[in-house]
Amino acid sequence: MTPAARREYVRAVRPRYTLAPWRAKPRILDEFCATTGYHRKYAITLLNGPLHPAEQPRRRRAPTYSDAVITVLAAIWEAAGYPWSTRLQALLPLWLPWARRRFAIPANVARRLRTISPRTIDRRLQTRKRQGHRRLYGRTKPGTLLK
Repeated sequence: MTPAARREYVRAVRPRYTLAPWRAKPRILDEFCATTGYHRKYAITLLNGPLHPAEQPRRRRAPTYSDAVITVLAAIWEAAGYPWSTRLQALLPLWLPWARRRFAIPANVARRLRTISPRTIDRRLQTRKRQGHRRLYGRTKPGTLLK
């Protein structure tokens, strides 16, 4: 029995169980336990307890940095030679005049670029970093003695 079918069965049996006299309740409970496979105490809790409301979809916060901000950030990141996030944050005020000339960015985008944190830069550029760019440092090179 699927979880959705069990919930539907609980909704169907609950009114009958609550309205039944106390002598009929054990029979309904036995039938319910045999059908669902629940233990008796849990079945009693389900049949006597309050109805659980339908699960609400999670409300997500609106993104702080729009796609325009991330596009300009990615362009500056690429033009600056792919620096890591802490260095990129320090470079942003220096690269903003270049970005204003190149993209004609509004004032609110420039303000957002000045306030973005290194951790957010890492998160928002993560997919672009995976797409690949040239790695200059940290590559293992084979030794001369290897054949």
